[in-house]
Amino acid sequence: MESTGETKSRNPTSGGKAKILALGKAFPRQLVMQDFVVDGYLKNTNCHDPELKQRLTRLCKTTTVKTRYVVMSEEILRNYPELATEGLPTVKQRLDISNKAVTQMAIQASLSCIKALGRPLSCITHLVYVSSSEARFPGGDLHLALGLGLSPDVRRIMLSFTGCSGGVAGLRVAKDLAENNPGSRVLLATSETTIVGFRPPSADRPYDLVGVALFGDGAGAAVLGVDPIPGAETALFELHSAVQQYLPGTEKTIDGRLTEEGINFQLGRELPQVIEDHVEGFCKKLMREGREGGEHTKYDEMFWAVHPGGPAILSRVESRLELGPEKLNASRKALRDYGNASSNTIVYVLEYMVEESRKRREKGEKDCEWGLILAFGPGVTFEGILARNLVA
Repeated sequence: MESTGETKSRNPTSGGKAKILALGKAFPRQLVMQDFVVDGYLKNTNCHDPELKQRLTRLCKTTTVKTRYVVMSEEILRNYPELATEGLPTVKQRLDISNKAVTQMAIQASLSCIKALGRPLSCITHLVYVSSSEARFPGGDLHLALGLGLSPDVRRIMLSFTGCSGGVAGLRVAKDLAENNPGSRVLLATSETTIVGFRPPSADRPYDLVGVALFGDGAGAAVLGVDPIPGAETALFELHSAVQQYLPGTEKTIDGRLTEEGINFQLGRELPQVIEDHVEGFCKKLMREGREGGEHTKYDEMFWAVHPGGPAILSRVESRLELGPEKLNASRKALRDYGNASSNTIVYVLEYMVEESRKRREKGEKDCEWGLILAFGPGVTFEGILARNLVA
């Protein structure tokens, strides 16, 4: 497998493989600066515990997050003060807010993506919708289709509660749909909010503070198809092999339960180590299935679009694969600017990769042609796609 190459040597129309043709994103109005998270959160939850404040302050610094967008606002807390009170049954209120918010954000991200594509909404034949932030019948896939005004004949599928691996899982499903339905255009939309898990701090649940310091809200979108229309569509990435693998015995490492108080969420301390222990074997499998001899490619000669679950996870992946410090730049930028926005975040990473590739091309610098798109979610589940960079 060649790891680098000039734009001229690339064939952006190699048949049969799905390509990402456009990307888009959207966010709620509330922008949160990390420097103000501690005081704002403790004020909103009426917490005066100095030890919890100290812990949260430390976490906010170690996450490397600088800004995030969130649905939660002072207006919501004024209208629903029970959300900041321990022990009250508030799942109905949370879902009422969340269901509406994720649909609005998904619509906005999808419209942004369609605008980038440069074609009408009527070209969309399939819809893949991903969210771990809602629970209702009919599902968010139908609400999104209605909100966009898609054809009643659009073929829909929804992935629920896939967590941080949901964005790459969605790409895998969209890839299969595009490759098995000639002429199709598949819209992938992801949308998440932390409203369902917002709660006051407790000394009995120190892991809740990780979410306060790390997670953000938003939506992402991508359009996939096999054969770009010359002069009308431009391929960004070509998706080759896609692999999913769960690790037996790690089901409790990422644990979430829907209760009367919302979603109770817990990350095991062992998660970064679990990922480090298994990421290389997973990558070799993915590369082996993607191209003959692919497993022999040097990691540092590839591009890496890794879901930024947190700084420790990125550091462990970087260390285990012996990657250069610049290889995870796009992932670290996404974490810095948006926090861990669950399934959405891989879209933000890919957008930063497109931006970086174009800058390198403008300077006449070589760019990595092949790379991996990775995410890790509940299970523990690994999702990965071997991809080819076609950015011109």
